[in-house]
Amino acid sequence: MRLLVLSHEFPPIGGGGGRVAQDLACGLAARGHQVTILSAAMDGLPAEETVGGARLIRLPAQRKNAFAASLAEMANFDRLAVTRGLALLRQWRPDVIHAHFAVPAGAAAFLLSRLSGVPYVLTAHLGDVPGAVPEKTEAWFRLLSPLTPPIWNNAARVIAVSEFTRALAQKHYRAPMTVIPNGVDFAALPPREPAREIPRIVFAGRFVETKNPGHLVQALTRLSSLPWQATLLGDGPLLEAVRRQVAESGLAGRFSLPGWVTPAQVLDEFSRSDVLALPSRAEGLSVVGVQALALGLALVLGAAGGNLELVQDGQNGFLFPPGDVDALTDALRRLLTDPAALKSVQRRSRALAQKFDLNAIVTQYEAVLSDVSGQ
Repeated sequence: MRLLVLSHEFPPIGGGGGRVAQDLACGLAARGHQVTILSAAMDGLPAEETVGGARLIRLPAQRKNAFAASLAEMANFDRLAVTRGLALLRQWRPDVIHAHFAVPAGAAAFLLSRLSGVPYVLTAHLGDVPGAVPEKTEAWFRLLSPLTPPIWNNAARVIAVSEFTRALAQKHYRAPMTVIPNGVDFAALPPREPAREIPRIVFAGRFVETKNPGHLVQALTRLSSLPWQATLLGDGPLLEAVRRQVAESGLAGRFSLPGWVTPAQVLDEFSRSDVLALPSRAEGLSVVGVQALALGLALVLGAAGGNLELVQDGQNGFLFPPGDVDALTDALRRLLTDPAALKSVQRRSRALAQKFDLNAIVTQYEAVLSDVSGQ
C-alpha cells in the first residue's frame, strides 16, 4: 500500500498529534508499506530525510515556533501541501491519503482527493474540533466554519483519538467516526530507574492556558512541607510567567523548567519520575499520558476530554475538576504522604497501559487504510 501522510506537525515540531503521526507512519513503513509524509519545515531541519523507513518532506511554510502554528502558517502549509501533493500524485500515485488534524491537513487532503480521486482518511486529535479549545480556536472556527463540514463529510473514514473527541465532533459533523486511541511503543521505552527517596513529579506539554501549568506550581507551593522535586517540560507563551511564579514561591531549587525538549528526553524524564501531573482544561487523548501509563507513573489529571479514558480514579491515579487547585493539591498530597499507595497506583498504571500498545494501534489503522484503498 502506498500512503501519503499530511500533518503540519511532526517531531521535533508540535506536540502529541505530531508524535502520533510519526508513530503511525513509521509503524506502517516497518510493515512494508510505502509511506511519504508532508509536514512543515523550521530552521535547522533537513528539507527531506528518511525517518523510520518513511520518506519525510518538510515544506517551507514559514513556521516560527515549534510549540504552536498561526492560522497564516497553517494556510501556508495547506498551499504547499496541495502543490507538492499534486506532484506526488503524478509521480507516485498513493492508494490513500491520511490527514492528521481536520485543520489544516484535512483541507489539503480534501482538495487533493477531489482533484485526483484518491480517497482520504482523517484523524481528529481534538484541537481541530469546534468548541474543544475555545480560547485558542474559537475565532478560527468562526472564520472557517462554512469550509470545514466538507472536509469531515467527504472523508472515506474519520478516526477520533478518544470517545470524547468523537462525541464533540459528532455535534458538528454527520460523518461516522471510529475511535482508535493513541499508542505507545513499549519496545522503545527507556528502562525504569529505581525508586528515589524523594518523589519526582513531572509535567509535559505546551505552556498555554489549556494545559494550565501554573496551577501545578500553585499546588506544589502549598505542599512545600512535603518532600518532592518537580520538572515541567515544554515551551510556550506562559513559560516565562511560570518561571516567575516559581521564583516567587521561594522553591526554585525544587523545580526544573528546561524548556522545549525532544520526545526522547520526555521519556527519559518519565523513566525517573513517579507522578505525571497535567492540570489540563482540554485533552484529546494525551500522548504523554499514555507514555506515562506505560512507564508506570501515577497520573494526576484534570478531568477533561480523553483524560477520563486514562485514569481509573483512585486506582492508577486521580482526576480532579479542571481549574480546582484545591482538588489538585489534595490528589498530590495523597500520593506524596503514602509511599505504599503510590507504588500500588504505579503498578495499576502499568497494567492499564497494555490496551494502548502501539503494535495493536498500527494494526487497527492498517485495517482501515487497507479497506479504504482496496489493497
